[in-house]
Amino acid sequence: MAMPLPRSDHWTAADLDQMPDDGLRYEVLNGQLVVHAAPKPMHQWLIKRLTQVLDAVVPADRFVMDGVGVLIGDDEPIPDLMVVAGPIDWHGRGVPVGQVELAVEVVSKSTTLQDRMVKPVLYAEAGIPTYWRFEINSFKGRLVDEQLPVLFAYALGPDGEYEHTHRASAGDPVTLRAPFEVTFDPGALLPR
Repeated sequence: MAMPLPRSDHWTAADLDQMPDDGLRYEVLNGQLVVHAAPKPMHQWLIKRLTQVLDAVVPADRFVMDGVGVLIGDDEPIPDLMVVAGPIDWHGRGVPVGQVELAVEVVSKSTTLQDRMVKPVLYAEAGIPTYWRFEINSFKGRLVDEQLPVLFAYALGPDGEYEHTHRASAGDPVTLRAPFEVTFDPGALLPR
């Protein structure tokens, strides 16, 4: 089967409707089509456990969602997890960015550049108030005593850019207060 072409000189979220159902994950970032292989089990386990932690503390009018796109103009990035303020169009294509309060990315070897550099800029420019990134593989800049996973938490600053608020590794419980209060040990999110 031939790969579909975009309807214009760049890819848009609407073009994703033409993509094959082939087990790959398709996103549109800055007008470019980005294709990812299926995530590894550890990645998905962390997302599952974090969903459970967040479901227990989010207000009743919020939803924890994974694998759903965020509609940012013509782009449609897919955070690994997000917290969304309702109401939700359950049959719609993605979630409008104005409803997203938290975007979470779990860095995989194949998504390193997007998760560390591209998506945070896109999310900040779109006004998503909080961004969390989990490192599950060894990385440059890892501190000697840090155990994986390491959480990096950010909040949108007055200049429209993310400001680093927390860094916590396995065995180091952290309390985050935005967009709501939650306490967890990043290490509890990985399989034992």
